[in-house]
Amino acid sequence: MKHPEFYRDKEVIVLGLAKSGVQVAKVLHDAGAIVTVNDKKEREECPEASELEALGISVICGEHPEGLIHEGIALLVKNPGIPYHVSPVLRAEELGIPVVTEVEVASHLCRAPMIGITGSNGKTTTTTWVGKLLKAAGMSPIVAGNIGTPLCQAAQEASEDDWMVVELSSFQLKGTEDFRPRIACLLNLAETHLDYHGGMEDYVASKAKLFSNQTAEDTAVLNWDDPVCRSLVPYIKAHIVPFSLGENLQEGVHVVPPYLPGVEDELSRKVVYTDDKGISHEIISVEEIGLPGRFNVGNALAACAIAIAAGADMDSFAEPLQNFGGVEHRLEFVMDKDGVSYYNNSKATNSKATNMALTSFKRPIVLIGGGLDRGSDYEELVPSLRERVKSVVLIGETKEKIAKAAEQAGLKQIILVDNDEDAAAVLTDAVKKAAALAEPGDIVLLSPACASWDMFSSYEVRGSIFKEAVHNL
Repeated sequence: MKHPEFYRDKEVIVLGLAKSGVQVAKVLHDAGAIVTVNDKKEREECPEASELEALGISVICGEHPEGLIHEGIALLVKNPGIPYHVSPVLRAEELGIPVVTEVEVASHLCRAPMIGITGSNGKTTTTTWVGKLLKAAGMSPIVAGNIGTPLCQAAQEASEDDWMVVELSSFQLKGTEDFRPRIACLLNLAETHLDYHGGMEDYVASKAKLFSNQTAEDTAVLNWDDPVCRSLVPYIKAHIVPFSLGENLQEGVHVVPPYLPGVEDELSRKVVYTDDKGISHEIISVEEIGLPGRFNVGNALAACAIAIAAGADMDSFAEPLQNFGGVEHRLEFVMDKDGVSYYNNSKATNSKATNMALTSFKRPIVLIGGGLDRGSDYEELVPSLRERVKSVVLIGETKEKIAKAAEQAGLKQIILVDNDEDAAAVLTDAVKKAAALAEPGDIVLLSPACASWDMFSSYEVRGSIFKEAVHNL
């Protein structure tokens, strides 16, 4: 994509309002483009429209009108969540008009070096952690993207002395062309968002676009324990810095001694960085890391690798690694009541994320799960259900599917909560049923293994309702 100023006096369509659409529209309008924003929602559902119209930006709500996309359009910027089969996108592709997301526009605006972080699970935690590590080292991070400040706004405000730390989804990355982060990190890849991508091939290819424009001057941080991540190595031109829980690395951030299958956690494990000369530097003891769970150790390794690649001093890492309390809705401790601990992991929107949460605890778990049906069979959950879970309470479209996995795991207490028009009441009822099953010493864990959109507008809403229900027990 050309620099936004290239579009002066040219017609640009921004598809979808929300925060990112509003900021993109403003940026391109300021650059002199003739901007039209289109959202299929009705006008009363688009409170941002009046703000844009006051600036002289055209806004069309309620439909995708025929003729919106024509040969005179120079660029289409779409909200990442809008699928590629909608008529304006199909028409733009037919006419050869570039179709991009906010990330592409922001990358041309930003004077600061960019750190791009993606993966199926752990993006928000790792991105937030990187910001804290850089800040502790006396650097100037700006955390943006899916979290924090809208990316285009942050990109406009950034200086050359800052570091832009950006959480990126596959939806955002699919709509990039020239985006080149100075440091790019792929945390892991799991089967998710296949309804959007149509299959794993497109999903992996979208994630891999994070590396496509990097050169040997850049850094690629890869999860060495994930075979799909490692399969991308031949296609990456940047200097690769791996991280691993299960392997001693010749270069990279790893755990010593490594985690091996069937071996219990050892208090003596250390997080170690081995540099490109083969010299090892101890960063912190694993037991000192503030967030529970082996997968959060992996997130810490990735965050350290990224911060080191950015030039941060490792001597400053201990405090943010020890004291970071996590991110809301990601294995978030809610409260203890009658000897039972309640955790909100509403962000777990796939089986791998739920497995990670289940393996974080050694106490018996009452699991609340279920949500949007994206075609998964949830057999991946069977081993963790068998080993970690005493009973399940299930809601949403997938409750019968997850119940079958629980039966395979040998669970006897499987409760399905009937769907109701009042989604909050359903989840509140599930919390009450889970609390009745739990005994002192147990954990009640909301970790749905599914997206929320069959019942709730977002995983955040789902998690907030869960927390309110827990506090009202």
